[in-house]
Amino acid sequence: MPRTKVMAANWKMYKTPDQTSEFFRNFLPLVSGHSRDEIVVCPPFLDLPAALEASKESKIAIGAQNVHWKEEGAFTGETSAGQLLALGVSHVIVGHSERRQYFCETDDTVNLRLKAALEAGLIPICCVGEVLEEREAGLTDDVLRRQCVRAFHAISAKKAAKLIVAYEPVWAIGTGKTATPELAAEAHAVIRSEATEIFGEEFAGDLRILYGGSVKPENSKALMSQEEIDGALVGGASLDPKSFAAIVKY
Repeated sequence: MPRTKVMAANWKMYKTPDQTSEFFRNFLPLVSGHSRDEIVVCPPFLDLPAALEASKESKIAIGAQNVHWKEEGAFTGETSAGQLLALGVSHVIVGHSERRQYFCETDDTVNLRLKAALEAGLIPICCVGEVLEEREAGLTDDVLRRQCVRAFHAISAKKAAKLIVAYEPVWAIGTGKTATPELAAEAHAVIRSEATEIFGEEFAGDLRILYGGSVKPENSKALMSQEEIDGALVGGASLDPKSFAAIVKY
């Protein structure tokens, strides 16, 4: 059975609640009746209630952009899995490269957040990917294997059943550069191979691995035509309803 693709939007630090409602007013008619793929929108925490309200009559899932590993506590600025579930959120991004680059996320904290999300029943989109220096040094495969091994440490295949992985070549995020479909597929194959080692062949065969790195309407069809690519994690191009709809409907 082919894996159902996941088309996910990461809005990063853009949009107010009113702008979120306006996005869905324009976006929902454009994807009405689209059932081939799963659609997930991950707005800033501030916009989650507006997104949940605006999408409640649709099949679009709403995700958060991060989650803390503790159930509660003195962690100013953080949000727990239980708080996200109480809102009605179903998905969460874990380990995005910007969290690693700007906010001191490590492979170990990614593992803690991933465990917390899975334990709570959230569907995590766990991000892995290399920076430009690592790719130019021929270290892409080693980096991906290391990130997977550490992110998935002490997580069983049963517990990880809902896991989604996103490959995001950091050098392609927001730069306009995109990994060729073939390069992306090669990286996805490395991730799937590592998942086979960690979780088993059956699990790895079902694992959805998304591509994230300057995905646009112009390149989405070529990327999605690769058997190894199971959807997209879309940044800037997901902020415009027409653009994101075009990517979804590639």
